[in-house]
Amino acid sequence: MKAGFWVAPEGADEAMTLLPIGVDDAPQARRISLLATGEGEALAKACPRVRDMLPKIVAALESQKASAPGQLFDLTEFSDDEKRLLSEAIGEGEVGGLAATPDGVTAQVQEASMAGLWRVRFTDGAGKLFADYLEVSALPEIARRAALANCRPLTISAPPEGAMNVMPLLQEIAARSDAWKEGDETHTVTFSLLPMNPVDMSFLQQTLGPGSVKLISKGYGACRVHSTGARHVWSVQYFNASDEIVLDTLEIGAPPAAACAADEDFVDSAERLREIEEAYFS
Repeated sequence: MKAGFWVAPEGADEAMTLLPIGVDDAPQARRISLLATGEGEALAKACPRVRDMLPKIVAALESQKASAPGQLFDLTEFSDDEKRLLSEAIGEGEVGGLAATPDGVTAQVQEASMAGLWRVRFTDGAGKLFADYLEVSALPEIARRAALANCRPLTISAPPEGAMNVMPLLQEIAARSDAWKEGDETHTVTFSLLPMNPVDMSFLQQTLGPGSVKLISKGYGACRVHSTGARHVWSVQYFNASDEIVLDTLEIGAPPAAACAADEDFVDSAERLREIEEAYFS
């Protein structure tokens, strides 16, 4: 069994298939290079809806707070050229992932290169794209809703043979999950500080069950955030550059801060997007 709380089905690493958003996986300077070309200048002139939208997104970022509801900008009816131009302008950031709903809808969420600005695209059970928008928020609302929609009552059965300390931990998780309400502090369980054997970890994962939200924050190493089947319970794992777990935790509370934008991020992002808008679209 792979070390850590979260284990992929049958021990295999789980890949997330994401829709392309029209931006190469390259450094930011290359991602926005189209805007500095003749083609980019022509696109900017030919796409007035993008020019009109960018200042509105800047204003939304300037006013946004992490605790406030998100602000949406619908792209569903935008043309391919408009979406391409907008994708070049906002770039692609470090946080992305998937959120699935019980009715078979999958939402792909991808943070822009400006933290707190997200591209959110919905596909139906057949994989057809039917909604596409930008959201200014700490974390897209669909990720919060999908995590809660997949929850079920936490039922704790008899422990398996060989279990050591999983039962008191499950009782603690159940109590804190039931009691947590919006605004409460997050409680963190750090597995490196607990004497948990493989039987404990396997039973814990089985009891909590899989969630429907999977996010990854890339950078030096990575942070993987997965919801579980228990209400307000998240698996948060930090990996080094060699893909080895360096910190393995459960967080009981709000969506983990590792995947969310903070108040100061919105201010910085507004400044960055304003610079791009003034340089290439004014």
